[in-house]
Amino acid sequence: MGKTMIQKIFERHATEKTTVGTIIDVDIDVRVARDFGGANVVKNLQEYGLSLDDPSKTFFTFDCNPGGCDQKYAANQQICRQFARQHNIKVFDINAGIGTHIVIDEGIAKPGGTIVSTDSHANILGAIGAFGQGMGDKDIAHAWAHGKVWFKVPPSVKITLIGMPSPLATPKDVVLKMLEVFGANGLLGYAGELYGEYVDSLSLDGKITIASMATEMGGIILLFPTEGGAYADKDASYEQMVEVDIDGLQPLIARPGHPEDVVSVNDVAETPVDSGFIGSCTNGRMEDMRAVAMVLRGRKIAPGRVLKIVPSTDNIWKQCLNEGLIQIFKEAGALVGSAGCAGCAAGQIGQTGAGEVAVSSGNRNFVGKQGKGDIYLASPETVAASLVAGYITTKDNFPTAAKKPPSTTPSTPLKKILHQHHKAPLQVEGRAWVIDRDNIDTDMIYHNRYLAVTDMDEMGQYTFDNLKGYEHFANEVQKGDILIVGKNFGCGSSRQQAVDCFKSLGIAAIIAESFGAIYERNAINNALPIVIGQDLIDKIGNHDLLTVDFIAGKIADKTRGKTYQIKPFSQVQRTIYQKGGLL
Repeated sequence: MGKTMIQKIFERHATEKTTVGTIIDVDIDVRVARDFGGANVVKNLQEYGLSLDDPSKTFFTFDCNPGGCDQKYAANQQICRQFARQHNIKVFDINAGIGTHIVIDEGIAKPGGTIVSTDSHANILGAIGAFGQGMGDKDIAHAWAHGKVWFKVPPSVKITLIGMPSPLATPKDVVLKMLEVFGANGLLGYAGELYGEYVDSLSLDGKITIASMATEMGGIILLFPTEGGAYADKDASYEQMVEVDIDGLQPLIARPGHPEDVVSVNDVAETPVDSGFIGSCTNGRMEDMRAVAMVLRGRKIAPGRVLKIVPSTDNIWKQCLNEGLIQIFKEAGALVGSAGCAGCAAGQIGQTGAGEVAVSSGNRNFVGKQGKGDIYLASPETVAASLVAGYITTKDNFPTAAKKPPSTTPSTPLKKILHQHHKAPLQVEGRAWVIDRDNIDTDMIYHNRYLAVTDMDEMGQYTFDNLKGYEHFANEVQKGDILIVGKNFGCGSSRQQAVDCFKSLGIAAIIAESFGAIYERNAINNALPIVIGQDLIDKIGNHDLLTVDFIAGKIADKTRGKTYQIKPFSQVQRTIYQKGGLL
């Protein structure tokens, strides 16, 4: 039986067989820490007395807060700079741009290679046929110290895009169509391979746009066949083979709160908007900047609105300057920011206020991700056209007059309290907390405004304060409680804090129908007990007394006198759990 692309890449970087489902150690070619996770990586290395495997393969990228405008971010960046000087590590500092783009453009990452980063969109490397994975700080520290880290070889899905989209559609519209088809968890745990006439026509910039949103479908990675990379064998075995019809595709848009809630732009046309954002690792490339300039040339942003434009790298920013695009942006009334992640990081360009309606070219619009506003996701052209119009529209349908912005109503965030440490028995007993929801993302679990917190003792009080209906969870939960949730729990960001906050509160276990791929790793690596259990939400009552056996794979509901089967710990999970964590 032939091998898929992901198996071929892993085969080059591991000594074990790359059979699907097998857990193997994979050599990592490029090892990156960003400014929000970098300080914790340094902390882990120092606390555990670990040295660097190879400084030449090790990098810092300061892309979350390139202005250093947050005191804790600035402090973390300085910790990383000092460590880099001591160990001869290359730093792409606050003037460089998005790390995943830099490693592509600088030739640091190569087709067929492997890269890990504290960036949940490191799978953007699929655009060049390389394997990229976002990870928490313990994973990255392990890769820095040992040059390798464990992976479970994922099954693959062969995705064929059928037909060619309309001239109005962009790669962003195509990936939004894929989100409509696969949903938030349709590729959960899978590596996707992309094929078709449209795929063959894409530039690198277009491939980056599509690859960057694998995370929003729950996918490990979306891989493009690339010269010099790994090609799948003709008889490769796929878990699924899916065709996505994009023939004649028109511009699409995702409604607020869910990247997968995709509709035609026409379905929400004339919705008044307050602001727009163009940038992020999904749409901050040169082709995006030129397309936006074509829309804005000779036009003005509608009165009372603001359009924020952030190129993905400093080199792209300079090219925009040399080609006269910056002048076009400024003459239109746009704000142009320094290269970086922008709206995806708290405190940076792209944040919104309560009641604000924004259109963004980013990859996520989770509730609270970019502030308190309502975020629509669309192509850069649709964003630019909508800000000229003052309401949602496409680049071929400009208005005669702008609409008045909607009114805003401010809201007040909640916080709160305490934690106790948690021991690691192989069987636990506690009250059930049943949350009947799928796709609870990391911003709902632990919002990005707290990302600069590095002390676990502080983290518990912020747990779920961005999950509607559970804002008081941290006050009401008891040490030893057991969380029962739905599918794709922990989707979204790679932040370790979304795991550590539960440890801070003393949660005994989290049982879900499935977990976000990065979240699953972070929990296992930090000895937070997580297990897979199907169809439990309707069977277990809130506050039922449960006993959970991680080795036997059983839940006993003592309140109802019922027993249920769950997936037991793997040997790797058990080993890491019993020694108190990966490090």
